[in-house]
Amino acid sequence: MIESVMLWVFALVSAPLFAGIIFKVKAFFGGRRGSPLLINYYTLIKLIKKGSVYSSSTTFVFKLGPVVNLGTIVTALFFLPIAGHAPVLSFNGDAIFVLYLLGLARFFTIAAAMDTASPFEGMGAAREAYFPIICEASIFMILILFYRLTGDLTLGAFLSGGQPFGLWQTAGPPLLFVVIALFIILLTENARVPVDDPATHLELTMIHEVMVLDHSGPDLAFIEMGAFLKLFFYSAWIARLILPFELAHPLLNLLLFSAGMVIVVVTVGITESVMARYRMDRVPKFVLTAFALAFFATIVTLEFI
Repeated sequence: MIESVMLWVFALVSAPLFAGIIFKVKAFFGGRRGSPLLINYYTLIKLIKKGSVYSSSTTFVFKLGPVVNLGTIVTALFFLPIAGHAPVLSFNGDAIFVLYLLGLARFFTIAAAMDTASPFEGMGAAREAYFPIICEASIFMILILFYRLTGDLTLGAFLSGGQPFGLWQTAGPPLLFVVIALFIILLTENARVPVDDPATHLELTMIHEVMVLDHSGPDLAFIEMGAFLKLFFYSAWIARLILPFELAHPLLNLLLFSAGMVIVVVTVGITESVMARYRMDRVPKFVLTAFALAFFATIVTLEFI
């Protein structure tokens, strides 16, 4: 239990660092030096030191949004196996419970955006409510596959110990479709290119960023930290699948897991460097690709096992 809690703390502390690697990769491809690797920590500290400003049109819902968003994602990490170790909390069906936690975070983020009475933030909230629906369908399809392979619906049964290697042995090459689908889901859920551009400031083209325009100070710090943790959450799934090996020592497993996380975030940075943001009408087709890949992986795998 102590090791599980320590790894949970590791996730909280290291999430801004892994997100900062993306900035470095994009700066490298742009021929720039870029911001410091610890820029996200500096940003969080700066925001926490500031005060929050609230519009006269907002209610308690606006203040509640960032708190619930961060709290639910932190709670979801309790159920996530990190570096192959058992999670802090686990029960049968916790994989579905975690998805509902993330859905709760999204609901309160959307509600806070709508509470500002801003048409721009309402526009972003509508997009935020639409695109992740397809992601949720894709994740449930992946859970169906993992359930048929393991007979369990806990994240620990999918990602802890040598389970990822067992998934590769049972499912084989179709599991590569699952990895790609999870990467598309990661880009969509975290509002990354080509679904959204976190660096843009054009309200008509933004999804996530437009919803948090009115947040400031500690509230914005909670939102930023929640975004870092959500990126860590989905990256951890992919990292365990692309490096499914179990080593003899827990420290070696942590280093292997960290290497997998670096591979994932570097790939995100490369994707954002070589691709442009899609037009809004092409985003649903891109996200549907994840569902198609997960669906075919499930059909092909279950047909031959």
